[in-house]
Amino acid sequence: MNLASVKFDEKGLVPAIVQDAVSKEVLTLAYMNKESLKKSVESKETWFYSRSRQELWHKGETSGNTQTIVDMRYDCDQDAILVLVKPAGPACHKGEYSCFHESLLGAEKREVSTDRFAILNELETIIAQRETELPEGSYTTYLFEEGVDKILKKVGEEAAEVIIAAKNRDGEELKWEAADLLYHLLVLLREQKLPLDEVLTALQKRR
Repeated sequence: MNLASVKFDEKGLVPAIVQDAVSKEVLTLAYMNKESLKKSVESKETWFYSRSRQELWHKGETSGNTQTIVDMRYDCDQDAILVLVKPAGPACHKGEYSCFHESLLGAEKREVSTDRFAILNELETIIAQRETELPEGSYTTYLFEEGVDKILKKVGEEAAEVIIAAKNRDGEELKWEAADLLYHLLVLLREQKLPLDEVLTALQKRR
């Protein structure tokens, strides 16, 4: 990324779209000036310019919810920046995983997806939310708090259950055990910071 090629507006700012590098969820929209952009590139953590306070701010400096930069890209017009990050906590000041957590249409207005794999994208996003927000009483929160050994144990247990169900020719049981295995595998991928997209790419390369 050539910093000199970035086109700032008349106020010296450029919009920065921050995206979770793993789940691909858009986390927030902020603004950068030349100095905050330079600091972001050098520190590999997000720095923005506050239009209301008219000063630089380092994301997570007080909350601890920093964002480690994986990649930065500008669009074809070079007047907007996409920042791919690994968040250490919620992006929203309200404590939500993403600032874009409210729908203008309302949940009942959303169209049902025709993509039969949409549930995997949705589940990956929910798991990412649980990891950053750690809501009390959530099983996913429990897994992340227990750590990788517990997650690996559950993946192993569910894989064994899949084998047993298949050996018994129990299609109904196999369906539910396979679902449990996929869920725990997605939790493991999130813990390891490995995007599902990279797994799918590996499958394509083996095709």
